[in-house]
Amino acid sequence: MAAEKKVGQTNILSIDIGGTSIKTVLLDEDGNMLSEYMKSKTPAGATPKDIVTGIQDLIKPIPQTYNRVSIGFPGYVKNGIVKTAPNLAKNKWADVDLAQRVANALNQPVRLVNDADQQGLGVVEGKGFEIVFTVGTGFGTALLFDGELLPHLELAHFPINKEEDYDDYIGNKAYEEIGSDRWNKRLKKIVEIYKTVFNYDTLYIGGGNSKHIDFKLDSNIKLVTNRDGIKGGAKLWKLADKYNIFTVNPIV
Repeated sequence: MAAEKKVGQTNILSIDIGGTSIKTVLLDEDGNMLSEYMKSKTPAGATPKDIVTGIQDLIKPIPQTYNRVSIGFPGYVKNGIVKTAPNLAKNKWADVDLAQRVANALNQPVRLVNDADQQGLGVVEGKGFEIVFTVGTGFGTALLFDGELLPHLELAHFPINKEEDYDDYIGNKAYEEIGSDRWNKRLKKIVEIYKTVFNYDTLYIGGGNSKHIDFKLDSNIKLVTNRDGIKGGAKLWKLADKYNIFTVNPIV
């Protein structure tokens, strides 16, 4: 159990929606965990209704001492509206007002961003050009400069060969099909591409399959966990509304 801390009505409920699982934890304004880190399985082919219901069920044990909700979502999000969700239900997510639906269901203001963006806020040091990518169900990316979240780019959908984009090439389906050795070779190739294209100061690699990495990483590459990344839900509420940061209030 996380260390007990004084709680008030200024806490943040942080939620991380993934293609495999939904995670949540209660945070204070500085990102300290005030509850257990909990998760439940994301339903196969999850629809918007499945996700909202899944969130409501998962957070039942969380004390209602929060007045804001942060959500990381596995797809492209703009102004609280989901544009893509490649690893959830097909043809069910285009232009879905997920932030509004969750705000209404929980009766709290919501900020909804890409899941890698939220994780990036939770793990970066805020020095120079930092990139986060996640290797889980799919391939997620976030770009930050001096700790400032840059507009989200769906780099996962750049083609890496004639048949595949990054999601296809390094996602969990590929891992299961080709095995650990070949998957690691692919990941090394992606890291080399990122070094050449972005010339980043620091690269952070997270996501469920990061535990399978078996090659030596450069000194400016760091492994991070979903547990670290979900703390970005607190940092999200310290940002001004701009780019893709957009506050959605409940409609009573």
